[in-house]
Order: sequence, then structure tokens, then C-alpha cells
Amino acid sequence: MSATTVLPDVGQRATRLIARRLLPFLFVLYVIAFLDRVNVGYAGLEMSRDLNFSDRVFGLGAGIFSIGYFLFEIPGALIVERWSARKWIARILVTWGLVTILMAGVHTPRQFYLARFLLGVAEAGFFPGIVVYLTHWFRNEDRAKAGAIFMAAIPMSSIIGAPLAGWILSQHWAGIAGWRWLFVVEGFPAILFGILTLIYLTDWPPQAHWLAPDERAWIQSELEREKAAKSRVRAWTIGQAMRSRQVILLTLVYFFAIIGIYGFVIWFPTIVQRATSLPNMAVTLLSALPYVAGLAAMIWNGWHSDRTAERRWHTAFPLFLGAGCLAVAIRSSAHLPLAFLCMVIVGACTTAFMPSFWALPTAILTESAAAASIGLINSVANLGGFAGPFFIGYLRTRTNSFTPGLVFLLVCMVLSGLLALLLHIPAAGD
Repeated sequence: MSATTVLPDVGQRATRLIARRLLPFLFVLYVIAFLDRVNVGYAGLEMSRDLNFSDRVFGLGAGIFSIGYFLFEIPGALIVERWSARKWIARILVTWGLVTILMAGVHTPRQFYLARFLLGVAEAGFFPGIVVYLTHWFRNEDRAKAGAIFMAAIPMSSIIGAPLAGWILSQHWAGIAGWRWLFVVEGFPAILFGILTLIYLTDWPPQAHWLAPDERAWIQSELEREKAAKSRVRAWTIGQAMRSRQVILLTLVYFFAIIGIYGFVIWFPTIVQRATSLPNMAVTLLSALPYVAGLAAMIWNGWHSDRTAERRWHTAFPLFLGAGCLAVAIRSSAHLPLAFLCMVIVGACTTAFMPSFWALPTAILTESAAAASIGLINSVANLGGFAGPFFIGYLRTRTNSFTPGLVFLLVCMVLSGLLALLLHIPAAGD
């Protein structure tokens, strides 16, 4: 048999084995990460009442996570590049699991703010760490498909987390409030999987005993070939990325979209509870429905975007649709079934745009420019995760109504969609 027939077979076999070995495990890690990031939205169903927190206090505490995340994500990404991605991911998991458990001991607003800030610091570097880890195992042409797995983990975390939170909130083991147990129970998996990460993951292909020698040699040679090709291209610096009009637009698109995502995720359970007066279990089950729809919408929108090779409208349209449904929900607040249906669509739209959006940097920028820009876009834009929850809580406290805060989210989603349409995609990328 000739080398030309053997090599493709070895490559396909190696790629399948790597994907089966790594992607399910990394998917679970990201589900745990996002679950610990947003479980405060479910805890808030009881915590705010027990601790006498105003909506402003709760919104500020929920959002301040993103400040810690922003300040330490870039240093975390640099450490990943210079050290072991496997060890750094494991450290992050254990640290944020411990901080999540410490959230159960919160009694005052300052303690709440500090714990959420430290959670952001602890989790900073996780996303770039995963991205770097994927570059150790997947060729450039396979990384987009691998990365799509983690986007699906966002709605999946809420599909799993909402009913789990409802059940835990109904428990009062040892006379301790259910919301405190929520942080304890959901913090332990991060610690456990942090330890498992050290045991299960492998840093580099030459260390992979679970690959055959020819498979290890194939993936190693492919990655070295790509690295050699990249070394001939001068990479962008962070400063160059910050001066690029396209990168600025991409950052603003994601910033305003993130405001909508986190504003919705953190406050939707509370909005449902106050509108319906239903018990916590029913509220959390209803709160999962937008993410069931969101998972389907994300898969379809990403597939259709790839099929048509169109990115801008597949990014902008879900945001416009979500804003329109949010407007209908606000106007229909007296008609709960219609308002709830519209809010389900809003939640679906906040995730549906993501696959097509993250295809934009590589469609618009050169490979070296995209590599420098993606971390910057993700880091800066995630400050929207502070603005969304905070301004809804602040405006709710000032006006005694969720309407101004929801209008704020609506405006941000429209701005995000409009800015996406301003992006210039070279003809070859359309």
C-alpha cells in the first residue's frame, strides 16, 4: 500500500480518536464552568430575600464577576502559552470550585461582591486555556468544529442546571438554606474534575499512550508543518489589534451582545418568579426552556451559516429577532403566555448568533491578525457581563420595574446587530 493511501487513513483515524478522547471531557468542563458562572441567577430566587439584598445589590454582585474575569484573563492566557495548558486548566477548575463553595458563606453585600469578583479571577484564562489546548491536538481545519462543541455547552449548562437548581433550592439539609447548598453542591464537581483533568488529559501528542505510534507521528508532523508555515507570517501585536477598525467593530458587536446574554441569564429566573409567584421548582423548569430552544437555534443557525458561507446576517438577524420579541414581551406583560413565549425566543436568540459570530474574525482578518484579536475581543467584550446584570438591577431599584432594564437590553441587542452589518468581509470570505 502506498503512502498516499495510508496517510489519509492514519489522519482520519487519529483525528477521530483525539476527538472522542478529548471533546466530551472538555465539553463537561465548559458546562461546569458556565453553570458555576450563572448559578447565582437561580440562587437569587431565595438569597436576595434571605439576606435582604436590593435588586441593585444583587445586580452589582452578579455582574462584578466580569470585572475580575476581564482583569486577569489576558495574564492567564499568557501563562497558558508559557506553561502547561493541562495544569493551568486543572488549577482554574479547583480554584473556582473552592470559591463557588465559599459563596455559600456570604452574609453581607461586601462579601457577595468579593466572592463574585474572586470567582471571575479564578475562572479567568479558562476559555483561552481551552483554545490553546485545542491547538495542541487539532489541525487548523478541524479546530472550528471542535470549538463549536464548547458553544453548545452554554445552553446545555442551563438545560441541566435549571432543574438541578430548582431541586436543590427546595432542600434545607441540616437546617441550611437551599441557596447555600446550591453553591456547595455545584462547586464540588469543579474540584473533582480539576483533579481528573491532571489524570485524564495529556499535554502533547508525543505523551499520548492512547494513540498508536503512527497516529502520534502523523498529528505531530501536521502540527509542526502548520507551525512552520505560521512562523513565516509576521503575527499581529495586541497594539495592532486594538487599532484595527474591524477588531474594534467585532469587539463592540460582542460587547453589546454579551450585555443581552448576561442580563437575560442572570435575571430571567427572578423575572419569571415575580411575574408568576410560582414555586422555585416550576420557575427553574420554565427558565430552562429558552436554552432548549437556544441549543436547537444555535445548531441550525451555525449549520445554515456554514452552508451559505454567510456570516453577518446570521449574526445580526438573531439579535434583531431577539430585540423584537423582547419589545413584544414588554408590551404584552399583562398577557403572560405571550410574554413568556417571546422571552423564550429572546433567550434562544442570545445563543443562536454565536457560531456565525466566532466565524467572523477568521473570515475578516488574516490568520495572524485573528490569532491576536480573538483573545482581545473575548476579554474586553466580556465587560458586558457586568453591564447587563448591573443596569437591570440598578434600574429595577430606581423605578420599581423591570421594563427600563429590559429596554436597555433591547437597545444593546439592536446596536450589536447593526454593528455586525457594518463589518467588511473580503469577497473570498463571503
